This record gives sequence, structure tokens and C-alpha cells, in this order.
Amino acid sequence: MILPCAAVLFDVDGTLVDSTPLIERAAREWAAEYGIDPDEFLADAHGRPTGDRVAEFLPADQVRDATARLDALENIGTDGITALPGAMDLLASMNGLPHAFVTSMDRAQLKTRTDVAGVSLPSVVVTADDVPNGKPDPTGYLQAARRLGVDPASCVIIEDAPAGIAAGRAAGATVVAVLTSHPPESVGAAHHAVRDLTRVTITTGGLRLATG
Repeated sequence: MILPCAAVLFDVDGTLVDSTPLIERAAREWAAEYGIDPDEFLADAHGRPTGDRVAEFLPADQVRDATARLDALENIGTDGITALPGAMDLLASMNGLPHAFVTSMDRAQLKTRTDVAGVSLPSVVVTADDVPNGKPDPTGYLQAARRLGVDPASCVIIEDAPAGIAAGRAAGATVVAVLTSHPPESVGAAHHAVRDLTRVTITTGGLRLATG
């Protein structure tokens, strides 16, 4: 299957980079400190800004400090951070096709995790520091398309999490889900799904998906 596109907008964590061991360790330590069920917290945390998820579990007057605490725990160590299958090869083969990263991480976390994974940042990066609302709000993807000078409707967005897929759909783009962090039934809102980025290659004017 070939998807014509003017640009590719990538989510990062869970799509290009796997930070799952670090995130789960930090969340479990944090949840124990705040008396929260860690499994419940982690159930819908992936792909969303930390503060948004924290606000669903704690009173408003605790959210700022609790979010800072969780961020600090996530920034302790880099064990387990790796590039996901196919990510490095796909990024190396873009051949001038415009692309950007759009992530719910802040800029410091993004830099640390991509450096450890060996993933180079493109010229256009949109982080949690750049938008007032995180995914599933489409603002990050709309900003990335604008900075690349392309119509969001002409973009392909590659995501792994339901919140990011919802953001991509709301931006009006074609969304491809990679099944790296969620089962197929959780990413049904995506237009297409592939096992991982080894199933995505660059072709003239767009992307080729191996969906079989």
C-alpha cells in the first residue's frame, strides 16, 4: 500500500524510541509516594503529557509539584532506552521528504532519550514546551505542519498511542499506527496499522506500507 504525502510527522516515545522500562519504573515509584494504584495510572498514560494524567488523580493544588516529581524520577537514569525496530533505517532513508517529531515529552527529555537511542532530531520538533495543550489535542501536529509549510491534510502521522492517533485524526492527517505499545483493538481509530517501522519504507512522493 502506498500513501502519498507531503510530509511525515512522527510521534517519538513508543514510535521511534522505547523508554517503557524507565517510564514504568518512575511511575511505580511515584505512585507509591502518592498512594495511587500504579497500574491504573499507567493504563492510559502513554502518549499523553504527564501533567494531564497527574491531574486525573490528584487535587489541582498538588498537580504542579507532583508532575515535577514524576518528571524528576523519569530523568533519573537512561537504562532500557533503545530505538525501536526500523526507526533508524526509516529516518536515514527520508531522502528529502520533509518530516518532524511531535512529542508529549518536554525538550530536555526528548534530547536525552533520542541521544541515548541514537536518533537524530530533525529541524522541526514540537514538544510539550511548545504547545498549550497536549495530545489528544491536535495543536502539536498542526504546528509541525505549519512549520514545515505543508497542509496537515497532506501529511502522514505515525503514532503508537490512542491519544496521539486522536490528535492526528483531529489534525486532518492520515494516521498510521505502529503496534509497538498497544494491541490492535486499541488503535482502531488509525487509518492504517503496521507491526512496526520495519514495515514502512520511503517511495516516490510518500510511504509504502507492508500491512500483511
